[in-house]
Order: sequence, then C-alpha cells, then structure tokens
Amino acid sequence: MGGGDRTYEAAGVSIDRGDAVVDRLRTAVESTGVSASGAFAGLHPLGDGRYLAASTDGVGTKLTLARQRGALRACGADLAAHCINDVITCGADPLLFLDYVAANRIDLEQVAELVEGAAEVCREAGVALVGGETAELPGIYREDELDFAGTCVGVVDANRMIDGAIIDEGDAVVGLTSAGVHANGFTLVRHVLEEEDYSGHDLLAPTRLYLDDVRRLRDRAHAFAHVTGGGILGNLARVLPGGLRAEIEWYAWERPPVFAWLARHVAEEELRRVFNLGIGYLAVLPDPGDELVIGRIVRA
Repeated sequence: MGGGDRTYEAAGVSIDRGDAVVDRLRTAVESTGVSASGAFAGLHPLGDGRYLAASTDGVGTKLTLARQRGALRACGADLAAHCINDVITCGADPLLFLDYVAANRIDLEQVAELVEGAAEVCREAGVALVGGETAELPGIYREDELDFAGTCVGVVDANRMIDGAIIDEGDAVVGLTSAGVHANGFTLVRHVLEEEDYSGHDLLAPTRLYLDDVRRLRDRAHAFAHVTGGGILGNLARVLPGGLRAEIEWYAWERPPVFAWLARHVAEEELRRVFNLGIGYLAVLPDPGDELVIGRIVRA
C-alpha cells in the first residue's frame, strides 16, 4: 500500500474537474454532428463507408522536468506516440500528424529536439508529419516556459470500427506494458521530487507506441483503451457499455520501479487514479490466448 498522502488535486490538477469540463462541453461538441464525444478519437464520416479519426493532446508539465534534465527529445516522442495511440483505439490506421510549439522565447535547439523526437515516432508508425506551428508568446508564458501539442488524423472503414459496443460479460482485460510514467501525472511527480529525488530511466521514458500491438489484436478485439490521465479503470470506463464494469487484478503484473518510488509518497488509491502503474494500453478480448490478462468484464 502507498505510504504517503500526496494527491494530484493538492498538486494542482483535478481529474474530477477535467471530467466536468468534458461533460459541460458535450452539448456544444455534439451540436456539430459528433455522436460519440469523450472517446479517445473523434470520428467524422467521409460518406464512402469510411471515417476520419482524430485526436489532439499535449505533453503537459513533463516538459518542465524534461527540459531541466535534457530529455526534450523524449517529450517529442511522447506527443506523437500519445496522439497515435489515441487514434488507433477505434481500429483506425494513422495517416498524418501536426505539431504546435509555443514558448516565451523560441529556442531553436529545444524546438529541434521536440520535433525530431516526434518525427522519429512518426517514421516508425508510417505517419507523415505534414506541418506545424511555432509561436513566441511572452505575454502568456513565463521565461523559459514552453508547450508542445499535436494532432493525429487516421482513417477507418465503418465495418472495421472498434467502439466497445460488443463487449460482453466474461471478456478478458489484456494489459500491454508501459515504459514507465509516460506523460501523465507529472504535476504530482514534480511535487514528490521535492521530497525525494529519482533518476531512473522509467521516469522520463517516452510513451510506448502500441501500433504493432493493436494491429496484431484488432481482428479479435472488442475494444481498446489508452491508459492516460485517470488510470486503468478511468480509461477503460470510456469504452464499456452500460451495465458492465471491469474487475482488475492489480498485482497481476510487475510494476516498473518508478511506481515503487511514487508509492512511498502517494496512497495506492491515488496511484491507481492518476498513473498507468506499468500498463499503458488495454485490449478487451473474448479469447486472450497467451496475452497478459489483468482483469475481467463483469456485470455492474
């Protein structure tokens, strides 16, 4: 069990407030023709039996720590992998990526590290980095601050779309391991670092790209979920039909060492709400075969 009382909300980030924002904006979003807001990827019909799938995200406060430790290239990889991972949850093939860098003052080397890191992941995924934007905003960002955001767009045939609708009681929850913290929860991580230092590779290791895993499993998957802010249960809930829930076996896998360090300062319940705890992606399968099963779908 966790040995501390540090929380994400006390550090300055409220998961509940973020969920409330999504709920508040749902009506406005759905008024534009979207019928499934809140999913990992937004979908738009092309009219020929295919849908565009898109996702936008940022790296967040991991940038602050990565800049201090000379690891901005990893944040570039984080951004591309994160957005691609979101898009492929619905069965889409990712096509293109765009990025946005904003700072108090643009530092060429820092921007190059970020974009080169993103480009490396895009090459691995066969995704075109078609453009981006760089903005100097001294009235918005403090000195030495920067932000990095991006958008991935893919395409999926309607008859191959994966949305969780056919998830059934007894389906297995399969976990795909993470490289560490990935890119969520760093506001809390930075608060813990004020108490105890940590320099293991799994702290700043970039988000894993799960494209090959998804392509291997998608012909038999009932759903995929990308484990980001909200943890395993919070993200799995985004694809579960009503009347079902997941029971997770929390010690069915070995957690990377960084989570043992965090557990000395953060209670177990909070760790589960905020971090991936070593599982960066989930597949819901009727027959898991030799995959790592970390839970089952049961009646709510």
